[in-house]
Amino acid sequence: MLLNSQISENSKAWPILEARKIINQIRKKNKKKIRLQTGYGPSGLPHIGTFGEVARTTMVLNAIKALSDYEVELIAFSDDMDGLRKVPDNVPNQEILEKKFAQTTHFDSRSL
Repeated sequence: MLLNSQISENSKAWPILEARKIINQIRKKNKKKIRLQTGYGPSGLPHIGTFGEVARTTMVLNAIKALSDYEVELIAFSDDMDGLRKVPDNVPNQEILEKKFAQTTHFDSRSL
């Protein structure tokens, strides 16, 4: 376990506080599993915001595990309907990406 449960019980750290809120809500609903989700849009290079979204969810997940015996499920998704808004300056072959500007990255097998 990444967090010591005795330390976690007294912590005021944001992930611990959020985990407590989630645990309390789940107890009231008498559920056995906690499902968290995180996601990102692939319309550019990964950046600190992409990392932050996944990291925050993972921190809360680890806090829930430290504070409870609930089963925790993490769903990670990529929003493939997010169109390319601009071609990033630091990618190779920019001319190829410019052809795809404003198109989604979604693959539709019916187009084959």
